[in-house]
Amino acid sequence: MGSIEDALQQIRRGADEILVESELIKKLKRGKPLKIKAGFDPTAPDLHLGHTVLINKLRQFQDLGHEVQFLIGDFTAMIGDPTGKSATRPALTREDVLENAATYEHQVFKILDAQKTTVLFNSQWMGEMKASDMIQLAAKHTVARMLERDDFSKRYKGGLPISVHEFLYPLVQGYDSVAMKTDVELGGTDQKFNLLVGRQLQEAYGQEPQVALTMPILEGLDGVQKMSKSLNNYIGITDTPNDMFGKIMSISDELMWRYFELLSFRPMSEIEGFQREIEQGKNPRDVKFLLAEEILTRFHDAQSAKKAQEDFIKRFQKGAIPDDLEEVVLTIEQDELGVAALLKMAGLTGSTSDSFRMIKQGAVKLDGEKVEDRDLMLAKGVTVVAQVGKRKFAKISIQ
Repeated sequence: MGSIEDALQQIRRGADEILVESELIKKLKRGKPLKIKAGFDPTAPDLHLGHTVLINKLRQFQDLGHEVQFLIGDFTAMIGDPTGKSATRPALTREDVLENAATYEHQVFKILDAQKTTVLFNSQWMGEMKASDMIQLAAKHTVARMLERDDFSKRYKGGLPISVHEFLYPLVQGYDSVAMKTDVELGGTDQKFNLLVGRQLQEAYGQEPQVALTMPILEGLDGVQKMSKSLNNYIGITDTPNDMFGKIMSISDELMWRYFELLSFRPMSEIEGFQREIEQGKNPRDVKFLLAEEILTRFHDAQSAKKAQEDFIKRFQKGAIPDDLEEVVLTIEQDELGVAALLKMAGLTGSTSDSFRMIKQGAVKLDGEKVEDRDLMLAKGVTVVAQVGKRKFAKISIQ
């Protein structure tokens, strides 16, 4: 039982729930590799670190000797996952899905062992399903159970439309587990309902129900909202080394421990040792360097991680302007341009209101001088070096 306890300790790391843990122990006691599934709908071309929380857990299962089934939901992506949505989500075209799926395959093998991973597409079985088969599948679940879902329940009570095809999404995700004969399915906490549908459908089809393991949703750089491209608080796994390093260093010291638990492969005993060292006076920055180095080495290489750290120290601790300064040319019709609009047009802020907020916080500099006047105007023909916060620089010419 000792080795099973060791495996459970690794499996429990960072997990929110294991439903049902006693069933997982029963499966592990058989001493045979389990089929571990996680599904990803290719709704965007690039993954960020929030997506890798599940992929990291898959890698841990691989290291324990189990079979990883990486499912690309090319069929479900064309339905659109309604989870957490307050309105019907637009479905993607087949072309969008296939293009995004190709990048997923390339990106996940920066974490997973390609030789121990089976990549599957759920169109392999769902694309072959007849209308009569889909009706039979739909008959195995009730509308009442669907309306137990928090997002569906809120929309129904609020008089907001729920399209019938949205009810099909959890059924198809659940049927994936039937087709794949999955032993354990991983998902975010927001996917709990869908994972449980998989358990129920496996029983309906005469299979042993899968264990549902949910992982927490990773907070973004702000430490509050979930990591998301739409919120611009994400770290993309295809970000440049300097951008990735700078973003990791920008997280709070408190959030760093959350990232260590969910994104690092260091033993928890070692991470707990880091915490004790900081309590005894070690600079948290030095520990954060270790986190950034590990993540950059995973998605780039050790040399890139080392150089990014050197650039970071040069740029942010010594206040130097980066050597690889981005040059931006802004073409305007009028004779001058406001500083807020300048920052937005150059891509240094997300909006003019964001520009005003950063100016108010004293985070904006032009040619090394802090900008205090939010209404500052810059004349046509001027070139300035703009800085927003500690990480964003650009050489901007107004023409």
